[in-house]
Amino acid sequence: MSQQEVNRTANRRAALVSDQASGPVGGELDASGAWSDTGWSDDGVVWGLYGGTGPDGSAQHRTAVDVGAVAAPAYRCSCPSRSEPCRHAAGLLTLWSAGEGAVPRADAPGWAARWAADRRGRESGRGTGATEGGTSAKGTSATDSGGVTEGGSTTEGRAVAAGPADPEAARRRAQRRAERVTAGVTELEQRLADLVRGGLAAVEQAGSGLWEETAARMVDAQAPGLAARVRELAAIPGAGPQWPVRLLEECALLHLLVRGWLRRELLPDGLAATVRSRVGLPTSADGPGMRDRWLVLARYDTADARLTTRRIWVHGIASGRTALLLSYGAAGRAPELSLPVGPALDAELAPYLGAGQLRAALRERFGSPEPTTARPPGVTTAGAARRYGDALRDDPWLDGVSVTLDRVVPVPDGTGWQLADADADTALPLTPAACSRSGLWRLVSLAGGTPVRVFGEYGHQGFTPLAAWPEGPGEVVPLC
Repeated sequence: MSQQEVNRTANRRAALVSDQASGPVGGELDASGAWSDTGWSDDGVVWGLYGGTGPDGSAQHRTAVDVGAVAAPAYRCSCPSRSEPCRHAAGLLTLWSAGEGAVPRADAPGWAARWAADRRGRESGRGTGATEGGTSAKGTSATDSGGVTEGGSTTEGRAVAAGPADPEAARRRAQRRAERVTAGVTELEQRLADLVRGGLAAVEQAGSGLWEETAARMVDAQAPGLAARVRELAAIPGAGPQWPVRLLEECALLHLLVRGWLRRELLPDGLAATVRSRVGLPTSADGPGMRDRWLVLARYDTADARLTTRRIWVHGIASGRTALLLSYGAAGRAPELSLPVGPALDAELAPYLGAGQLRAALRERFGSPEPTTARPPGVTTAGAARRYGDALRDDPWLDGVSVTLDRVVPVPDGTGWQLADADADTALPLTPAACSRSGLWRLVSLAGGTPVRVFGEYGHQGFTPLAAWPEGPGEVVPLC
């Protein structure tokens, strides 16, 4: 389904979600910041995860709408509402009808694709079973509106029927997208070759139009990861005396990613998964759940003209695993997910699939965040460098890794700052961005010339401190 078709059906969707049962409430749920992992597929499936709305931060609801199988949409949601559509489906449809990338185009995750394939199979076998308003009867088709779990059992107390997905249809969709990505990757490879062949001297005068046009081509090829990396190149020309070197380095990494995609069948499984993820193919948080008491280490937002991204780092007290929770909001709107730094949350996380993935989704909470004296274990500065080097073997495009440094002292190094190992003659430089933050002075004040424990992100540009603890007893000090 094209974006033009999306726009043509906006009025019909607006009418569908304006019924008295769900329209007024659904209107409150159409803010993109309230949703995560949203998307819509070419065959007319729209999906998303809505964060908890209760005072206790209840679990996310899985919501999907099928607008491509029959003349009128069908709905499913894991909430207990009996309305058709429920307020979550109404909000998701309203958000989708806004256009302009409010809901990105992507391949449907397994749970949404299986539900759509199952109901379409039943639809074709019995003729149309939808009501005139576009929804299936609750009493006869729980899977069209209810909460289908991955195993097809029950969700929110409602029984649902397990239905097999259509593996052949899924294979064809994946093949069509891979062909589009390959066409885009081949074009990008030629553009990089032309850039290097013509030299970098004229790049600064070309402006951002060169990169934006190339990025748009990658979006058309359904390779959003490549588009994002191309847009990052636009900020390099003219930025400092060494910009040609940095531009050439980034072009080389982009070329490596291009070659990795074209030869992905020859790569080890883990590296091939990393290449697919970096290109922009969707990954799902369908892995085994990880329940733990998760210590909230850091939280910070980054924003551009279109999107606000919130990063929350958590550490499993029992498992020792560190994970990254991401949530998004439209420009000017704060993302929905918000956890206080310092306390620990009893929760289950679902890791995203792929080699070296640290990202996870918050699947279910089992209480409110509670104070804790736990701290993540630390490593030396030399150990942090080794950790980053090991991570680059699995993901050569990795910007950095999360790491906790033990017994380090912030000291000036002439032009900037560094974290010196108190027990060895080694140090890690701080990134220029870290040196310009007020958090640096909180760190210096906390240390007072004595060793501290610091959590942050370490990459090729240096170390960015995000949280710190004093040498003795004391609470975490946020640095971002």
